[in-house]
Amino acid sequence: MNRLNLITLGVRDMVESLKFYRDGLGFEVVVHGEETNPDVIFFNNGGTKISLFPIENLAKDINDENPPAASEGFSRIALAYNGKSKEEVDEVFSLAEKAGAKIVKKPQTVFWGGYSGYFQDPNGFYWEVAYGEDWAFDENDMLIVSKN
Repeated sequence: MNRLNLITLGVRDMVESLKFYRDGLGFEVVVHGEETNPDVIFFNNGGTKISLFPIENLAKDINDENPPAASEGFSRIALAYNGKSKEEVDEVFSLAEKAGAKIVKKPQTVFWGGYSGYFQDPNGFYWEVAYGEDWAFDENDMLIVSKN
């Protein structure tokens, strides 16, 4: 079992989330049920990877001065979009902001040498958008993870 097919986010408002992800960010989606009251929404994307990161470090990576806490609704999950350039990271942030995202950490050079920032979707899920100079991608635009 070396595959993850779905990461399911529990959202408060399906219609608002549909507008944010499909209309705002441009995700290709399949809506089951009526668009005004969807039963479930699936994303058609190139694939998914999972990563593990110490929770304290993830919270500090999101906001070093005021890390989010579980008591404030932090779900201990961060989704990630890996860009192929700093400009792409900035473009995704611009798109997210126009779609109504809350910018938590503007893109900046970070401790591991890359360029990264965080935003929250309308339901409070954190998204990291990052670029690494040494990253490579496969034919599906998925990040290739290898040992250094």
